[in-house]
Amino acid sequence: MDKTPISMRKHVTILGDTNVGKSTLFNSILGQERSIVSEHRGTTTDPVIKAMELIPFGPIALIDTGGLDDVSQVGKARVKRTIEILDRTDFAIYAADIISFDDMKYREVVLRLNEKGIPHMLVFTKCDRVSRSIQENLRSRYKKAVFTSQEDTESIAELKQRLAAELKKLGDGEEPLIGDLLPANSTVIAVVSIDTGAPKGRLILPQVQFMRDCLDHGIKCLVIREEELREALLELKKIDLVVTDSQKFKSVDKIVPDEIPLTSFSMLFARQKGDIDLLIEGAKKIENLPDNAKVLIVEGCTHNATHEDIGRVKIPTLLKRYTGLDIQFDFYGGYDFPEELSDYHMVIHCGGCMLNKKAVESRLLKCEIKGIPVTNYGVLLAYLNGILERCSRIFKV
Repeated sequence: MDKTPISMRKHVTILGDTNVGKSTLFNSILGQERSIVSEHRGTTTDPVIKAMELIPFGPIALIDTGGLDDVSQVGKARVKRTIEILDRTDFAIYAADIISFDDMKYREVVLRLNEKGIPHMLVFTKCDRVSRSIQENLRSRYKKAVFTSQEDTESIAELKQRLAAELKKLGDGEEPLIGDLLPANSTVIAVVSIDTGAPKGRLILPQVQFMRDCLDHGIKCLVIREEELREALLELKKIDLVVTDSQKFKSVDKIVPDEIPLTSFSMLFARQKGDIDLLIEGAKKIENLPDNAKVLIVEGCTHNATHEDIGRVKIPTLLKRYTGLDIQFDFYGGYDFPEELSDYHMVIHCGGCMLNKKAVESRLLKCEIKGIPVTNYGVLLAYLNGILERCSRIFKV
């Protein structure tokens, strides 16, 4: 559980005003001191994220945030960071100081959560500081709320049990990468690139997650470089799918017979974390790009760009060559994503292996609402190489 990537964990965010006990609640759920706790308002600045195992549910990412009512100049930036966290939040805990609970503020937050499709739980804190009659009054009004205090370990245990039950309703985890596309005992070939972007002695995360998904679903997986592909095709009697790095689409397509399905790691992630049909339609819209078009390229991770970088070097070069247009590119990395999209003619996103499903879905929805075509690295590269129909065939079985 401790080794489960953050991107594959349900994200649980603790929200509320300053000094209501969010960090205390965060530490209590974790069972350790991770956030600084103070009587002074605004102690938590940037969101604090910690991976943990929530028994009996499983691995989650727990997030502590700054106060929603911080109106100082610095506080406005903190609130902005908190609101941005909602785009990757699967479940929210609204922490409310039982002494100063404001129903109106709570309802405003619930409205925002509902707009984003985020289920939540109301949790009252500092309950040891009020009378039983006050507690009973609130219990009658908010029947699903949880009442806690720092010293009452039973109340924290109840909160964790309730949280696990609510998360269970959302499902145990991510959809499979390949396990629902092929039956058990299928055979796949994974064509892995070893270049300057691959960490020495290790494979990159999409490749590792793909292999793990094969193991989880009883699918046989042969991992090779492109140089061994022809020989592998001759040796294996039955091949149900070839999966390649998107950058190798053109050469791999020439080697793999048309009757053998072909796709990429990036396209598999596009289906798992987003809307593959939306991304396929988005790729086709490059035919409508005007001269001096402005294109946003987004990566879910941050790294130093090299001469082989797919997002910052290869895709811009290929797109300009294909369209013959003078295109302007903006680049965003990690969890940064522009608030205003109307200036862009297209958004091109990475596979999203470092992002949770909620984060990717939120970004795609923003593009849809603005009517801006959005596609994915792998989908776009398949289109630019004229093999998108072939490489998306596996998703239509």
